[in-house]
Amino acid sequence: MKEIKFANIDGIKIGHAQDFEGATGCTVVLCEEGATGGVDVRGGSPGTRETDLLNPQNLVDKIHAVVLSGGSAFGLDAASGVMKYLEERDIGFDVQVTKVPIVCSAVLFDLVVGDYRVRPDFNMGYEAAKNANNKEDRSGNIGAGTGATVGKFLGVERAMKGGLGSYAVQIGDLKVGAIVAVNCLGDVIDPDTGEILAGLLDKEGKDFIGTENTLIENYNNKKNIFSGNTTIGVVATNGIFTKAEANKLASMSHNGYARAIRPAHTIFDGDTIFTMATGKVEADINVVGFLAAKTMEMAVVDAIKSADSAYGFKGYKDIK
Repeated sequence: MKEIKFANIDGIKIGHAQDFEGATGCTVVLCEEGATGGVDVRGGSPGTRETDLLNPQNLVDKIHAVVLSGGSAFGLDAASGVMKYLEERDIGFDVQVTKVPIVCSAVLFDLVVGDYRVRPDFNMGYEAAKNANNKEDRSGNIGAGTGATVGKFLGVERAMKGGLGSYAVQIGDLKVGAIVAVNCLGDVIDPDTGEILAGLLDKEGKDFIGTENTLIENYNNKKNIFSGNTTIGVVATNGIFTKAEANKLASMSHNGYARAIRPAHTIFDGDTIFTMATGKVEADINVVGFLAAKTMEMAVVDAIKSADSAYGFKGYKDIK
């Protein structure tokens, strides 16, 4: 097994666009030939688009893009720009009079980081699609990770900088990878050591105090801690899978969140993972499933280690 770039997965392109002053952005994963899609939404506060059509009982079985976006529900508008870009290139589900690109999307809440009036929109989505290529993986304060933060149980003033991360592997001809925007309520953990990499800080902003410990101490305090969360990602593979299997892969991928984010899937997170299977190589779903979870946990770690301090939030490198 060797490490590869997420963008090296057959049929996949990645593009980013962002507004650094507004502290928000979006990331698009394109598959112009169409990929078998799946999704699993585990968080209690999701913002999504075109998830129902990924149910195996529904007609469409190929998707052409997934958009990961900041801006909360406003950021869903970016997917329309990606649709326009693909329609101009005659890519989509054929409805005779035109082709309708199938573009799924999930959003994270970053409105409290920069200028809340700046959100990923139609134009930013179009720009991200135009920037898409299969040659580079960019991590950290880019795309959907631009305004991402982590460790917000006691408010954003005690949080740290999150970001965008990716990780992929190849075994023989099989390729599996994950890309993720990490904006969680909880802490990000090194799965191998249990060490906190980023998360809830003490009042001095120097040491970690542990979100799970703080939750336990406040077990009887039912306050609204909606201060901007959600981790959203895509698992891609060149394996051949049905839509039902793609949904199962998305479900298995959430193990990566559970290993690297504590706690994951809270009522204040909208944790969502999409699957894109480009259908080039026969592969066992069990193998791809555990690789999907592994690459996702590594992508979460990459997001944190690549994120630079910004907008008043300390990054991993500065805490270390």
